[in-house]
Amino acid sequence: MKKSIFISVCFVVFLMAGSFKGIEQHRISIEGTWELQSFYSYDGKKVIDTIEKSDGYRQVKMYSREKIMWTRYVPDDPNGRFGYGSYRTTDTSLVEVIEYGDDEMMKALDTMRNFTFELLLTADSFSQITLDQDGNRTFSENYKRID
Repeated sequence: MKKSIFISVCFVVFLMAGSFKGIEQHRISIEGTWELQSFYSYDGKKVIDTIEKSDGYRQVKMYSREKIMWTRYVPDDPNGRFGYGSYRTTDTSLVEVIEYGDDEMMKALDTMRNFTFELLLTADSFSQITLDQDGNRTFSENYKRID
């Protein structure tokens, strides 16, 4: 009797351990490669305007386990834009700490290196939303997973 109870308990523990591992494997992650699709303007809470990217404009972000690199191509600008650094996320926020980038980015880094956004993340898309000093939504970049 004791042996069968022991075997039953071991079996239940084994099943529970496997189910927790399964939950972790299905957690949505920002790791991957993303391409900008559009921009939103907000009235503080709701989207009031959608701005599609212009023809030829491309912006791609790549997130590894701890690092981010982004690049931007604008047809009318002969100089590309890029930045590299680290990032961290929570369920509702994205913080990018840019370490270096192109000439324009390096000038901007003199005043600001940490970029904090509200994060809306699904398996295939994410939005990084800029908030004003009162916590109201102002603007977002909206991305689609490409890898």
